[in-house]
Amino acid sequence: MLTIGELAAYAGVTVRAVRHYHATGLLAEPERDASGYRRYDAGAVVELIRIRTLADAGVPLARVRELLSADDEAFAAAVADVGRRLRAEIRDRQRHLRRIAQLAAGDSLALPAEAVAYLERLHELGFAERFVAGERDAWILVAAQLPEQMPFYMAMKNQQLDDPATLELYRDMAATIDWDATDPRLPAIADQLVAALEGWYDASDGAESTSGRVPRDLAALLDSVFLDAVPAARTLLALLQARGWTGWTNLERIAR
Repeated sequence: MLTIGELAAYAGVTVRAVRHYHATGLLAEPERDASGYRRYDAGAVVELIRIRTLADAGVPLARVRELLSADDEAFAAAVADVGRRLRAEIRDRQRHLRRIAQLAAGDSLALPAEAVAYLERLHELGFAERFVAGERDAWILVAAQLPEQMPFYMAMKNQQLDDPATLELYRDMAATIDWDATDPRLPAIADQLVAALEGWYDASDGAESTSGRVPRDLAALLDSVFLDAVPAARTLLALLQARGWTGWTNLERIAR
């Protein structure tokens, strides 16, 4: 006859596991001997090995009892059902692994490759992290609503960065992110932006392009991000309006 420790050793489990199986009713608990100890026979070892084998195979303990007493047909059906559950869990785990890999990749979690490349280009051009982070958050909002438009938007943004004058304007505008609402340099920035807008307007023979615009509700959301994040934003928008332009995400000439 075996002690509980010897039983556990023969079956390859811990004493704690044996006690748990007793508590759940999976393994019968023998009477104690005159010394107050439980004693187990070979049948208990066999039963415990069967329980351990099923548990190691991924069978939930709630179903182990059912399988221990099942006939061949019922056992096969139950094992097939457990197999389906395990395969579903594996698919879920694989999906979680892919998501974890995306998290490790940073911006690519919520942005397409072309947007990630655009943000990286901003980093390489020396734009401050706070400015790049604002761009990232804005493009995450756009990508969630207009994923099919992202290649076009990113091509347009890269084309603008390729132009030295536009790039310089970007740098000047990026600097305003840390200015307060009364900074005396803001009118000059507004003048630069309006000059660029007028140049683009003239280049299109007076026709305002709508190809780069986003839907008005999304534009309003993006504008609110700008207004909340940049202290000088409201002053800059007011200066633009005084110069005949309105909006931010969708800048457009004010009708006269």
